[in-house]
Amino acid sequence: MTIVGGGLAGSECAFQLANRGVPVELIEMRPVRSTPAHQTDRLAELVCSNSLRSDDPFHAAGLLKREMERFGSLIISAARDAAVPAGGALAVDRERFADRVTEAVTTHPLIQLHRQEELQIPEGEVVLATGPLTSDALAEQLVKLLDEDSLYFYDSIAPIVDIESLDMERLFWASRYDKGSGDDYLNAPLTREEYLTFHQAILEAELAPLHDFEKDLFFEGCLPIEELAKRGVDTLRFGPMKPVGLRLADGSRPYAVVQLRRESLTRGHFNLVGFQTRMKWQEQKRVLALIPGFQSAEFVRLGQVHRNTFVNAPRHLDALYRVRRSPRVHLAGQITGVEGYLESAASGLAIAVYLGQQLRGAEPEPFPSTTALGALARHLTESDPKTFKPANINYGLFPELAQRVPRKQRRQAFADRARKDLGLWAVRHGIELIEPPKAAVSGDGP
Repeated sequence: MTIVGGGLAGSECAFQLANRGVPVELIEMRPVRSTPAHQTDRLAELVCSNSLRSDDPFHAAGLLKREMERFGSLIISAARDAAVPAGGALAVDRERFADRVTEAVTTHPLIQLHRQEELQIPEGEVVLATGPLTSDALAEQLVKLLDEDSLYFYDSIAPIVDIESLDMERLFWASRYDKGSGDDYLNAPLTREEYLTFHQAILEAELAPLHDFEKDLFFEGCLPIEELAKRGVDTLRFGPMKPVGLRLADGSRPYAVVQLRRESLTRGHFNLVGFQTRMKWQEQKRVLALIPGFQSAEFVRLGQVHRNTFVNAPRHLDALYRVRRSPRVHLAGQITGVEGYLESAASGLAIAVYLGQQLRGAEPEPFPSTTALGALARHLTESDPKTFKPANINYGLFPELAQRVPRKQRRQAFADRARKDLGLWAVRHGIELIEPPKAAVSGDGP
């Protein structure tokens, strides 16, 4: 079995297949050829954020984590091993996380890792997990296979700041609604005047240029702050700079806030939550210096724009992540149109489960659409091809509940139904599911 791409989807898929006794050839082009966003040659390197989102078992993202853990997910196991405090979210130390995944993959006796750029779609059964930064050569091959005109949109990366360079007297530690330990997030509060000055500076900042045909290709769920600022003076204040759930020392709520989340266990590096940007680097330094406490800020990494590649999945993929025109080719990760690290890894896991059944001579059955794993495939295969956009896992992707349930109980009802239906699916296929370890539940939010 050949897998192209050593990101989260490819690493998870390779590990799952190998654990099912399937020899795997894993091809990763880094460091032979790097990308505009990656900085190391490690497998499963995180570039946009260090968060795998909510760990609440009744949140859709928390439910997906637990479903993956029931199949022995490498990615979730590594994430828990490398976890850093982040309130109700599962965030990781990037380096420790990538090291954990790389070690697990490279030491597995049934996985052979090849460091080379793949210019052609390999022969035979193959999983393309080349991610949002698929090389031009392979993207061209995929275009030919799918007979598709365009395969990409643009995404942005948020800056990372050195905490030692900040004026801590202007900042305060707190998680929204007091979730977490109290020092998971660092906050920079802004008064109305400071916010208006900051908003205007964003509007006036010089941006990295885009071609005319690229201007509408940003993913709605990860828009640059300058794109949000253009939508109105309060858009940022109701988005990444929302002050809800936070209080100042005197008990009042700030007018707006910039929230920082820890990047590593050393507490030294923090990313600006939701502050993806395509401002030119000098402009970023100028504009971000207007944030209270950032007057002398030193940035470990400034924001940047990169191309994300994905296919029109409803037009080209079936429920098993196979290309309809060539079923031997499977697509995994963000190239399918799922959005986010967690969802990418989940697609790789799903493909491995299906291939494991297929290679044993069994007929694979897609996960029930009532499960988080199945809801992802439902989004990819049943959405309208004319309006298809990448999406994170959310309960809007699931079939509606059969009975009316009070609003506050809906999440649990979705989660309970998913757990039951996944269990029945596993029984039908003779698969023994793993119960998530207690540590995976003990830190959950309400």
